[in-house]
Amino acid sequence: MVESLSQHGDWKGLQSLVMIEAERTVADKTSTEHRYYISSCKSIPAKTALQAARKHWGIENELHWVLDVVFREGDCRVRAGNAAENFAVMRHLSLNLLKSLKDTKLSIKLRRMSAAWDQDFLLRVLTAYPNVG
Repeated sequence: MVESLSQHGDWKGLQSLVMIEAERTVADKTSTEHRYYISSCKSIPAKTALQAARKHWGIENELHWVLDVVFREGDCRVRAGNAAENFAVMRHLSLNLLKSLKDTKLSIKLRRMSAAWDQDFLLRVLTAYPNVG
């Protein structure tokens, strides 16, 4: 089946294709969507493939929701040169720093606001990230 994919040679280690049929009902309207995935597993059980897809989208949705709601990423109008990519990197870095502060129960939004208003809190955020390498 993999060989039937015209670009199968472009993905090193490609062993299988997965199709997940997703059904969503909102109010009284139901829609169905087919999602396709590639895998390096020669044989992947359906349950395992579904769990992997759900985990991926759970992480993806959580990240994008935080960036959109807390950092208002969708409202950013920076477009020139590499500025949009640079701003995205800074938002991700900021989010990681805010998440790394484990000694508070504040939401990410309140952590961000506290870091802006309180220099001592900002210092805690900047020094809470574990050393890398």
